[in-house]
Amino acid sequence: MAIVSFSLKDKIALVTGASRGIGEAIARCFAENGATVILTARKQEGLDTVAAAINGAGGKAVAIACHAGQSDSIAALFAQIKERFGRLDILVNNAATNPYFGPAMHISESAFDKTMEVNVKGYFLMMQHAAPMMVEQNGGSIINVASIAGISPGPMQVVYSMTKGAVINMTKGFAKELGSANVRVNAIAPGVVETKFAQVLIDTEEIHDRIVGMTALGRHAQPNEIAGAALYLASDAGSYTTGAVIVVDGGSTA
Repeated sequence: MAIVSFSLKDKIALVTGASRGIGEAIARCFAENGATVILTARKQEGLDTVAAAINGAGGKAVAIACHAGQSDSIAALFAQIKERFGRLDILVNNAATNPYFGPAMHISESAFDKTMEVNVKGYFLMMQHAAPMMVEQNGGSIINVASIAGISPGPMQVVYSMTKGAVINMTKGFAKELGSANVRVNAIAPGVVETKFAQVLIDTEEIHDRIVGMTALGRHAQPNEIAGAALYLASDAGSYTTGAVIVVDGGSTA
């Protein structure tokens, strides 16, 4: 018997924002380690592509579209999960948005509201639906993808950084409330990762060079480099870890 197990065999995992980027990488990693993965994002087409790739490689995945910032859509998602699977062992809150990049004093109210809706309210509602299921089964793991911007605000990203700071505090608060039911709640705080979401940071040479210049490893990350931290937190290897924020940033905050 292994001293440390990263196996997710027989686990049911929900990953939001799973049609690309970090969410897709985490979903593929979980499936490779035995989990049945429920993929969700706003658009069904992208989810179907990822699900087909996972299933084609011998994993187990189903795709269910859901708007991560709308309560009715989230409620409908969890109704399907209960009907089809009857349980949920792992939730990865990864879906996020950042519609505005620029000085905070110029952000529109609509952009502000959209960022809060998906990044804060969406995470909260997902956890609010998942937690009772996990408490009832006396165990589970919730993983919130935050950002190092939630620790120290990123350039031209004040509102986005505010939401990620909220995610970190939300994580710690839920961890304290749910620990007695053996439900662990943790966060991952990535640095800059090469995804469509972070494309402006990658493509803006001045910003990218400054970020990389502050990073001990001298580069930005790829999505699969975040998945390992999620696997640790989801599996029994992380059984004594809750309320933690695991920073995966190549040493930029060192």
